[in-house]
Amino acid sequence: MEKSGESEVLLLTPKLVEEAERFYDDACVEAKGSARFMAKGDGFSLSVYGKKDGQGRVKALFQGPAAQSEAKIWLSRGALRQQEAPAEGAKPPSLRPKPSGPFPFHDQIGSDEVGTGDFFGPVCVVAAFVDRAGLAEVDKLGITDSKKMEDSYILEIGPQLVRDFDYSSLSLGNEKYNALEEGGMNLNAIKAKMHNAALLHLAERHPDARVYQDQFAAPPLYFSYLKDEDKVLRDIFFSVRGESKFPSVALASVLARYSFLRKMEDLSARYGEEIPLGAGPRVDRFAARFLKKHGPAELKKICKANFKNYKKLMGNEK
Repeated sequence: MEKSGESEVLLLTPKLVEEAERFYDDACVEAKGSARFMAKGDGFSLSVYGKKDGQGRVKALFQGPAAQSEAKIWLSRGALRQQEAPAEGAKPPSLRPKPSGPFPFHDQIGSDEVGTGDFFGPVCVVAAFVDRAGLAEVDKLGITDSKKMEDSYILEIGPQLVRDFDYSSLSLGNEKYNALEEGGMNLNAIKAKMHNAALLHLAERHPDARVYQDQFAAPPLYFSYLKDEDKVLRDIFFSVRGESKFPSVALASVLARYSFLRKMEDLSARYGEEIPLGAGPRVDRFAARFLKKHGPAELKKICKANFKNYKKLMGNEK
Protein backbone atom coordinates (compact mmCIF):
# COMPACT_ATOMS: atom_id res chain seq x y z
CA MET A 1 0.00 0.00 0.00
CA GLU A 2 1.26 3.47 -0.81
CA LYS A 3 2.35 5.57 2.14
CA SER A 4 0.22 8.65 2.72
CA GLY A 5 1.84 12.02 2.28
CA GLU A 6 4.33 10.86 -0.35
CA SER A 7 3.18 12.62 -3.48
CA GLU A 8 4.27 15.06 -6.17
CA VAL A 9 2.01 17.21 -8.33
CA LEU A 10 3.55 18.31 -11.62
CA LEU A 11 2.29 20.34 -14.56
CA LEU A 12 2.88 18.77 -17.97
CA THR A 13 2.75 20.35 -21.41
CA PRO A 14 0.74 18.51 -24.11
CA LYS A 15 4.03 17.23 -25.54
CA LEU A 16 5.10 15.82 -22.17
CA VAL A 17 1.69 14.19 -21.74
CA GLU A 18 2.18 12.36 -25.03
CA GLU A 19 5.67 11.30 -23.95
CA ALA A 20 4.31 10.06 -20.61
CA GLU A 21 1.60 8.00 -22.31
CA ARG A 22 4.24 6.28 -24.43
CA PHE A 23 6.65 5.94 -21.50
CA TYR A 24 4.07 4.24 -19.24
CA ASP A 25 2.38 2.23 -21.96
CA ASP A 26 3.23 -1.07 -20.25
CA ALA A 27 2.09 0.19 -16.85
CA CYS A 28 -1.25 1.77 -17.78
CA VAL A 29 -4.34 0.85 -15.79
CA GLU A 30 -8.00 1.78 -16.32
CA ALA A 31 -8.46 5.53 -15.89
CA LYS A 32 -10.99 6.62 -13.28
CA GLY A 33 -12.86 9.84 -12.62
CA SER A 34 -11.46 12.88 -14.41
CA ALA A 35 -8.10 11.25 -15.12
CA ARG A 36 -6.98 11.18 -18.75
CA PHE A 37 -4.83 8.15 -18.07
CA MET A 38 -3.42 6.29 -15.09
CA ALA A 39 -0.42 4.06 -14.55
CA LYS A 40 0.89 1.97 -11.70
CA GLY A 41 4.54 0.97 -11.26
CA ASP A 42 6.91 -0.23 -8.59
CA GLY A 43 6.30 2.02 -5.59
CA PHE A 44 4.21 4.65 -7.34
CA SER A 45 0.95 5.41 -9.09
CA LEU A 46 0.34 8.15 -11.63
CA SER A 47 -2.83 10.00 -12.56
CA VAL A 48 -2.76 12.53 -15.42
CA TYR A 49 -5.84 14.73 -15.67
CA GLY A 50 -7.45 16.28 -18.71
CA LYS A 51 -8.30 19.81 -17.54
CA LYS A 52 -5.81 22.39 -18.85
CA ASP A 53 -4.67 25.56 -17.12
CA GLY A 54 -4.23 28.91 -18.86
CA GLN A 55 -0.87 27.79 -20.24
CA GLY A 56 -2.28 24.56 -21.70
CA ARG A 57 -0.71 22.35 -19.03
CA VAL A 58 -2.37 19.54 -17.11
CA LYS A 59 -1.82 18.10 -13.64
CA ALA A 60 0.08 14.86 -13.10
CA LEU A 61 -0.23 13.33 -9.61
CA PHE A 62 2.47 10.90 -8.49
CA GLN A 63 1.76 8.96 -5.28
CA GLY A 64 3.59 6.32 -3.30
CA PRO A 65 7.06 5.76 -1.79
CA ALA A 66 8.73 6.26 -5.19
CA ALA A 67 6.66 9.31 -6.15
CA GLN A 68 9.48 11.82 -5.87
CA SER A 69 12.06 9.75 -7.74
CA GLU A 70 9.54 9.05 -10.51
CA ALA A 71 8.58 12.72 -10.74
CA LYS A 72 12.24 13.66 -11.19
CA ILE A 73 12.17 11.97 -14.60
CA TRP A 74 9.62 14.54 -15.79
CA LEU A 75 11.18 17.47 -13.99
CA SER A 76 14.34 16.69 -15.96
CA ARG A 77 12.28 16.89 -19.17
CA GLY A 78 10.75 20.28 -18.44
CA ALA A 79 7.75 19.63 -16.19
CA LEU A 80 7.05 22.10 -13.39
CA ARG A 81 6.09 21.46 -9.81
CA GLN A 82 2.63 22.92 -9.27
CA GLN A 83 3.80 25.22 -6.49
CA GLU A 84 6.63 26.56 -8.65
CA ALA A 85 4.50 27.42 -11.68
CA PRO A 86 4.05 31.13 -12.44
CA ALA A 87 0.67 32.62 -11.68
CA GLU A 88 -1.86 32.93 -14.48
CA GLY A 89 -0.82 35.75 -16.82
CA ALA A 90 2.55 36.22 -15.12
CA LYS A 91 5.53 36.81 -17.36
CA PRO A 92 8.53 34.48 -17.00
CA PRO A 93 11.42 36.03 -15.07
CA SER A 94 14.01 37.74 -17.25
CA LEU A 95 17.72 37.09 -16.90
CA ARG A 96 18.43 40.68 -17.90
CA PRO A 97 19.54 42.93 -15.03
CA LYS A 98 17.02 45.59 -14.09
CA PRO A 99 18.58 49.08 -14.22
CA SER A 100 16.71 50.18 -11.10
CA GLY A 101 17.06 46.87 -9.26
CA PRO A 102 19.11 46.35 -6.10
CA PHE A 103 21.53 43.97 -7.81
CA PRO A 104 23.14 45.53 -10.93
CA PHE A 105 24.73 42.96 -13.18
CA HIS A 106 28.33 42.04 -12.47
CA ASP A 107 30.79 39.50 -13.85
CA GLN A 108 29.89 36.22 -12.25
CA ILE A 109 30.77 32.56 -11.93
CA GLY A 110 28.12 29.96 -11.17
CA SER A 111 28.18 26.22 -10.68
CA ASP A 112 25.65 23.43 -11.00
CA GLU A 113 25.57 19.65 -11.48
CA VAL A 114 23.68 17.11 -13.59
CA GLY A 115 23.39 13.32 -13.48
CA THR A 116 22.73 12.75 -9.80
CA GLY A 117 19.19 11.50 -10.46
CA ASP A 118 20.12 9.22 -13.36
CA PHE A 119 20.83 5.55 -12.71
CA PHE A 120 23.14 5.32 -15.70
CA GLY A 121 25.97 7.69 -16.53
CA PRO A 122 28.32 10.06 -14.74
CA VAL A 123 27.88 13.02 -12.42
CA CYS A 124 28.84 16.20 -14.29
CA VAL A 125 29.68 19.50 -12.58
CA VAL A 126 30.33 22.76 -14.41
CA ALA A 127 31.37 26.22 -13.27
CA ALA A 128 30.65 28.90 -15.90
CA PHE A 129 31.69 32.56 -16.28
CA VAL A 130 29.29 35.23 -17.60
CA ASP A 131 30.17 38.88 -18.20
CA ARG A 132 27.87 41.55 -19.62
CA ALA A 133 28.64 40.54 -23.21
CA GLY A 134 27.92 36.92 -22.36
CA LEU A 135 24.68 37.89 -20.67
CA ALA A 136 23.27 39.05 -24.01
CA GLU A 137 23.99 35.64 -25.54
CA VAL A 138 22.56 33.80 -22.54
CA ASP A 139 19.38 35.83 -22.82
CA LYS A 140 19.15 35.49 -26.61
CA LEU A 141 19.47 31.70 -26.47
CA GLY A 142 16.89 31.38 -23.70
CA ILE A 143 19.30 29.77 -21.27
CA THR A 144 17.59 28.81 -18.02
CA ASP A 145 17.49 25.79 -15.72
CA SER A 146 18.41 22.84 -17.95
CA LYS A 147 15.52 20.83 -16.47
CA LYS A 148 13.17 23.27 -18.18
CA MET A 149 14.85 22.97 -21.59
CA GLU A 150 14.55 20.28 -24.23
CA ASP A 151 17.57 18.00 -24.47
CA SER A 152 17.47 18.32 -28.25
CA TYR A 153 17.88 22.10 -27.96
CA ILE A 154 20.71 21.75 -25.45
CA LEU A 155 22.52 19.44 -27.85
CA GLU A 156 21.93 21.96 -30.64
CA ILE A 157 23.37 24.98 -28.84
CA GLY A 158 25.98 23.12 -26.81
CA PRO A 159 28.84 23.54 -29.31
CA GLN A 160 28.16 27.29 -29.45
CA LEU A 161 28.23 27.57 -25.65
CA VAL A 162 31.46 25.60 -25.43
CA ARG A 163 33.00 27.93 -28.00
CA ASP A 164 31.76 31.24 -26.63
CA PHE A 165 32.01 30.90 -22.85
CA ASP A 166 34.79 30.23 -20.36
CA TYR A 167 33.95 27.32 -18.06
CA SER A 168 35.43 24.50 -16.01
CA SER A 169 33.92 21.03 -16.36
CA LEU A 170 34.38 17.90 -14.24
CA SER A 171 32.91 14.45 -14.77
CA LEU A 172 32.85 11.55 -12.31
CA GLY A 173 32.44 8.17 -14.02
CA ASN A 174 30.41 5.37 -12.50
CA GLU A 175 33.31 3.17 -11.44
CA LYS A 176 34.92 5.99 -9.44
CA TYR A 177 31.52 7.11 -8.13
CA ASN A 178 30.75 3.61 -6.86
CA ALA A 179 34.16 3.28 -5.25
CA LEU A 180 33.73 6.57 -3.38
CA GLU A 181 30.20 5.73 -2.28
CA GLU A 182 31.22 2.27 -1.09
CA GLY A 183 34.08 3.91 0.81
CA GLY A 184 31.58 5.94 2.83
CA MET A 185 31.41 9.23 0.90
CA ASN A 186 27.84 10.39 0.38
CA LEU A 187 26.54 12.15 -2.72
CA ASN A 188 26.58 15.63 -1.23
CA ALA A 189 30.22 15.22 -0.20
CA ILE A 190 31.07 14.08 -3.72
CA LYS A 191 29.26 17.08 -5.20
CA ALA A 192 30.90 19.51 -2.78
CA LYS A 193 34.40 18.35 -3.77
CA MET A 194 33.55 18.57 -7.47
CA HIS A 195 31.98 22.03 -7.16
CA ASN A 196 34.94 23.31 -5.18
CA ALA A 197 37.44 22.06 -7.77
CA ALA A 198 35.50 23.50 -10.72
CA LEU A 199 34.99 26.86 -9.02
CA LEU A 200 38.64 27.12 -8.01
CA HIS A 201 39.80 26.49 -11.59
CA LEU A 202 37.57 29.20 -13.00
CA ALA A 203 38.05 31.73 -10.19
CA GLU A 204 41.78 31.70 -10.85
CA ARG A 205 41.08 33.06 -14.32
CA HIS A 206 38.40 35.53 -13.16
CA PRO A 207 39.40 36.64 -9.65
CA ASP A 208 37.06 39.66 -9.60
CA ALA A 209 33.90 37.75 -10.50
CA ARG A 210 31.25 37.08 -7.88
CA VAL A 211 30.61 33.38 -7.29
CA TYR A 212 27.20 31.70 -7.05
CA GLN A 213 26.23 28.11 -6.45
CA ASP A 214 22.95 26.27 -6.81
CA GLN A 215 22.59 25.25 -3.16
CA PHE A 216 22.31 21.53 -2.46
CA ALA A 217 23.51 21.71 1.15
CA ALA A 218 23.49 24.41 3.83
CA PRO A 219 26.78 26.37 3.72
CA PRO A 220 28.15 25.02 7.06
CA LEU A 221 27.52 21.45 5.88
CA TYR A 222 28.96 22.19 2.43
CA PHE A 223 32.21 23.48 3.92
CA SER A 224 32.38 20.59 6.38
CA TYR A 225 32.61 18.25 3.40
CA LEU A 226 35.70 20.18 2.29
CA LYS A 227 37.57 20.21 5.61
CA ASP A 228 40.32 17.94 4.28
CA GLU A 229 40.82 19.83 1.01
CA ASP A 230 44.07 21.76 0.57
CA LYS A 231 42.32 24.73 -1.01
CA VAL A 232 38.70 25.81 -0.60
CA LEU A 233 36.87 28.67 -2.30
CA ARG A 234 34.81 30.27 0.47
CA ASP A 235 33.47 33.52 -0.95
CA ILE A 236 30.33 31.94 -2.42
CA PHE A 237 26.72 33.09 -2.55
CA PHE A 238 24.51 30.01 -2.13
CA SER A 239 21.00 30.06 -3.56
CA VAL A 240 18.29 27.41 -3.82
CA ARG A 241 17.09 27.20 -7.44
CA GLY A 242 19.97 29.43 -8.42
CA GLU A 243 19.47 28.54 -12.09
CA SER A 244 16.40 30.78 -12.18
CA LYS A 245 18.18 33.70 -10.48
CA PHE A 246 21.71 33.94 -11.86
CA PRO A 247 22.76 33.65 -15.52
CA SER A 248 26.06 31.97 -14.61
CA VAL A 249 24.29 29.19 -12.70
CA ALA A 250 21.78 28.73 -15.53
CA LEU A 251 24.64 28.49 -18.03
CA ALA A 252 26.49 26.02 -15.79
CA SER A 253 23.33 23.91 -15.60
CA VAL A 254 23.01 23.77 -19.39
CA LEU A 255 26.70 23.10 -19.99
CA ALA A 256 26.60 20.30 -17.40
CA ARG A 257 23.53 18.80 -19.11
CA TYR A 258 25.25 19.05 -22.49
CA SER A 259 28.32 17.26 -21.11
CA PHE A 260 26.12 14.57 -19.55
CA LEU A 261 24.11 14.00 -22.73
CA ARG A 262 27.26 13.68 -24.84
CA LYS A 263 28.72 11.17 -22.42
CA MET A 264 25.49 9.19 -22.50
CA GLU A 265 25.72 9.17 -26.29
CA ASP A 266 29.24 7.75 -25.99
CA LEU A 267 28.04 5.05 -23.57
CA SER A 268 25.19 4.13 -25.91
CA ALA A 269 27.59 3.91 -28.86
CA ARG A 270 29.93 1.68 -26.86
CA TYR A 271 27.20 -0.90 -26.22
CA GLY A 272 25.35 -0.47 -29.49
CA GLU A 273 21.99 0.53 -28.01
CA GLU A 274 20.43 3.62 -26.48
CA ILE A 275 20.86 3.77 -22.71
CA PRO A 276 17.83 5.47 -21.15
CA LEU A 277 17.94 8.48 -18.86
CA GLY A 278 16.37 8.83 -15.43
CA ALA A 279 15.62 6.07 -12.94
CA GLY A 280 12.10 4.91 -13.78
CA PRO A 281 10.52 1.68 -15.06
CA ARG A 282 12.06 2.02 -18.52
CA VAL A 283 15.48 2.16 -16.92
CA ASP A 284 14.69 -0.91 -14.82
CA ARG A 285 13.64 -2.86 -17.90
CA PHE A 286 16.77 -1.86 -19.79
CA ALA A 287 19.01 -2.68 -16.79
CA ALA A 288 17.52 -6.18 -16.55
CA ARG A 289 18.22 -6.81 -20.24
CA PHE A 290 21.72 -5.36 -19.95
CA LEU A 291 22.50 -7.53 -16.90
CA LYS A 292 21.41 -10.65 -18.70
CA LYS A 293 23.45 -9.76 -21.79
CA HIS A 294 26.64 -8.33 -20.25
CA GLY A 295 26.74 -9.53 -16.64
CA PRO A 296 26.93 -7.73 -13.27
CA ALA A 297 30.52 -6.48 -13.56
CA GLU A 298 29.79 -4.65 -16.80
CA LEU A 299 26.54 -3.23 -15.43
CA LYS A 300 28.33 -1.74 -12.44
CA LYS A 301 30.73 0.08 -14.78
CA ILE A 302 27.93 2.27 -16.14
CA CYS A 303 25.44 2.64 -13.28
CA LYS A 304 25.19 4.09 -9.77
CA ALA A 305 25.17 1.05 -7.52
CA ASN A 306 23.68 2.87 -4.53
CA PHE A 307 20.39 3.43 -6.38
CA LYS A 308 17.36 1.32 -5.45
CA ASN A 309 17.22 0.24 -9.11
CA TYR A 310 20.50 -1.66 -8.65
CA LYS A 311 19.64 -3.13 -5.25
CA LYS A 312 16.30 -4.38 -6.51
CA LEU A 313 17.82 -5.80 -9.68
CA MET A 314 20.51 -7.64 -7.71
CA GLY A 315 18.03 -8.87 -5.08
CA ASN A 316 19.48 -6.76 -2.25
CA GLU A 317 16.64 -4.33 -1.63
CA LYS A 318 15.73 -4.21 2.03
